[in-house]
Amino acid sequence: MKPESPRIIELTEYQLATFEQDSIPESVGQKIYHNYAKEIDIEFPNPKTKYQWHLKSKGRVGNIPITPEFHIAIRPKVSINNLFGMLDYAYNLKIKFPQGSIQCQFLEESYERLANFLAQKILERCRKGLYRDYLSKTERLAYIRGRVDLRSALQKPWDVKLKCHYNEQTGDIEDNQILAWTLFILGRSGLCGESVSSTVRKAFHALQGFVTLKHFKSEACIDRNYHRLNQDYQLLHALCRFFLDNTGPSHEKGDREMLPFLIDMAKLYEQFVAEWLKANTPKGFFVKPQHRVTHDQNYFDRIDLLLGDSGTNEILYVLDTKYKAPDKVDNTDRNQVVTYATLLNCKNAILIYPQTLKAPIDQQIGDIQVRSLTFSLDSDLNQAGKTFLTSLLANTLPYW
Repeated sequence: MKPESPRIIELTEYQLATFEQDSIPESVGQKIYHNYAKEIDIEFPNPKTKYQWHLKSKGRVGNIPITPEFHIAIRPKVSINNLFGMLDYAYNLKIKFPQGSIQCQFLEESYERLANFLAQKILERCRKGLYRDYLSKTERLAYIRGRVDLRSALQKPWDVKLKCHYNEQTGDIEDNQILAWTLFILGRSGLCGESVSSTVRKAFHALQGFVTLKHFKSEACIDRNYHRLNQDYQLLHALCRFFLDNTGPSHEKGDREMLPFLIDMAKLYEQFVAEWLKANTPKGFFVKPQHRVTHDQNYFDRIDLLLGDSGTNEILYVLDTKYKAPDKVDNTDRNQVVTYATLLNCKNAILIYPQTLKAPIDQQIGDIQVRSLTFSLDSDLNQAGKTFLTSLLANTLPYW
């Protein structure tokens, strides 16, 4: 007998949703409150809420399996096409799908499409042969291989086995182990239909006989060494980073049949703006994301973005992304970016928002010009980026 489909409660990021008291079981509300407080604000039915449930996403989008019978799907405010465009830049995916093939209505469909793409590419690489590398090994052997450890042999002349140091070519290396771990996570996600799940399992089994299953964090996919023999792994690892960043492990301890898939939209917006600027800023500038500033030995900050003159290394702009749409700039945000600019002796402090503010700022604070600008997510991303860049550099006449 086919199991019943789970009940899905839909939310939209940052928008309050209300539900009748009997539509959400008390036990489910308790699980949301205890396990997903960082992702969802929840208010239990009470006189203030007119005995309704109040739920509000805190800027995460994706799918949370609260129980096997009850899921929460959090929809992004931006269109799925623009969300995919942000992911394409932020993770350097650069996937050229056939025209119209990424037209997805829901985020889960995009997840499934990307999972299928990764599995197919891994199967393709398996058919060609996995990339192999030489690893150093030390073993006691009954024959000489590589370099013999003479000191060990002289200390134990009666031992017929010699301690040998040698290099062995193997496919059981990190490049392939990352692929296997990601397929393992995808198999547990529960977000793929049977057809894609079958392809994921097939790809995982193709690696299983050659690759050790090891746990990896998404950081393992960054700054890897690529060359002629493994260049195609760059895209594979970019996709792995996306899935490992956003899929599980569950926020609830213990074994789960399904894993939550959650994208932090504020982090994605920051990464997207940084990568778009890297790809599109005119010559003569450099872009530096996540610049660390140390206040003392126990306290430091990371500035979202710096834009500078590549000829002189002068910092021209301090930029801070704010994935929110208030009516006006928060004083805390303004003071923070001014502090960053002061620390770096920079004259321009910029706050970047995804929507135009009703009360934007353009003011002088001491010798620092503070502005709020928009990198919109409402329409074509590249055009929105060009509009933002034009506004940003409008006063930088020697460069722009």
